[in-house]
Amino acid sequence: MALTQMQLIQSLGEAMAWFERELQWGVPATELRHLCGRIGELYAALITNGQMAATVNQRGYDVVSGQGERISVKTTAMMGSGGHVSFNHNSLMEVDRIIVLRVNTEEMQVETLLDAPVAEAQVLMTSESGGRRDLPLSKLIKRTRPRAEIKTTNEVIFRDYTVRELESGTIEVEKDGKLVSPVKPVLRELALQLNISLVNGNGNPFNTRQLGSNIIKSVAELSAKELQ
Repeated sequence: MALTQMQLIQSLGEAMAWFERELQWGVPATELRHLCGRIGELYAALITNGQMAATVNQRGYDVVSGQGERISVKTTAMMGSGGHVSFNHNSLMEVDRIIVLRVNTEEMQVETLLDAPVAEAQVLMTSESGGRRDLPLSKLIKRTRPRAEIKTTNEVIFRDYTVRELESGTIEVEKDGKLVSPVKPVLRELALQLNISLVNGNGNPFNTRQLGSNIIKSVAELSAKELQ
């Protein structure tokens, strides 16, 4: 049964929370490949207004976009520029579009490394070997990453910064019309200025999403008081 956009959002949030919890328990990100892959597929379905492939292990692709494009989604949690993602050479003909994502384990955000037609992505891949073609992450990290077109659910302005929460739960910070990266150091500074704690009740640091949400809530409350 097809998931609604709301169900995709909820599932993505739950998968991200589970992923973060496993990391806090000391499980290496490299041991969470299945969960990482699930996060990527949900995210890709969300940003393309699409659906997960109807059949498990559907040949070649994982998501079908709202325009009917067959999308192969690859997701990594590797933070450096080393490593690669691999594709089955024989099933690339079944694919229209390739999306490569990275789960940023430092900020708990999903980043888009590549979103391109399969023909454009193949130019970046190595030659076929053993039925596989590799796409080095070093070629993607250097590329300009397209900003995912996801709806904004909450947005506030505090001093020179605009802080927004996207439908996927991702937190963005903008200054002078430009997106700030990395986000977390700026959020920490804003939190201190707003007298917002950087840790939760158990003494664990808030992640980027939690900190961003707390800042948005605090600024919204301040704005409401000023209007009274």
